[in-house]
Amino acid sequence: MEKLSFRRKAVFISGGASGIGMETAKKMLERGWVVGSYDIVPTEWHRGLDLDEGQLVTGHLDVRSFADWERALRDFTAHTDGELDAFFNNAGVIVDGRIAQQDPDRIQWLSDINCVGVSYGAKACHPYLKKTKGSVMVSMSSASAIYGQPEISTYSASKFYVKGLTEALSLEWARDGIRVHDLAPLWAKTKVAEVNARSIRTLGVRLEASDVADVAQRVLADPSFYDTLRVHHGVSVTDKVLKALSDFSPDIVRRLVTKILVG
Repeated sequence: MEKLSFRRKAVFISGGASGIGMETAKKMLERGWVVGSYDIVPTEWHRGLDLDEGQLVTGHLDVRSFADWERALRDFTAHTDGELDAFFNNAGVIVDGRIAQQDPDRIQWLSDINCVGVSYGAKACHPYLKKTKGSVMVSMSSASAIYGQPEISTYSASKFYVKGLTEALSLEWARDGIRVHDLAPLWAKTKVAEVNARSIRTLGVRLEASDVADVAQRVLADPSFYDTLRVHHGVSVTDKVLKALSDFSPDIVRRLVTKILVG
């Protein structure tokens, strides 16, 4: 490995061991960034890759623990001279089934990761991002935050939480010069899609994790002027159309369309 001789831009990715986090990490490495891939399970996909020394930093992160967030960020930024240019707030899980049959412990588990964990990540990364001009945070929302989805109700609700947090922080952090965005794709071929939800049967799983990562890396590293103005970013034509129709439709129409598609 060739040792890095100058400071490259740095991105911290939660849930980087697999799926969309892994694919985004790979694309950011291709761009020459220093990447932190942190997850509750070990990051192993990098074995055999030809990387510069210090370009990829991996570590453990339980997003449910704020102390773990602080430790992970100290660890990563120790390799980047204390700098952090971007944060991909990606880690998330899913619980399926009608809410009457969902395990209360699983509901708590999902909420702790998808809601509390995302908030902890934002809070922990803020002081690092604030120090860097032009910094950015991108969080993983979902097209299920367009209108609440049956059979994945708690997951869908958690993505509304991410959407709301993103909108609030896009205003709150503007004075700090931090761009704030989220991604809201339809189903992609990841572990999240390995559930029994009617929307999978009606809409299909047409996206690859790399398709979502393409949008993530663009918003993180190379946004157009229009990208910088948009808070919520779709991935496929279908989710963009559904989002646009939803934005200009009354609730009764949105509910009817959702019922026809997945209800």
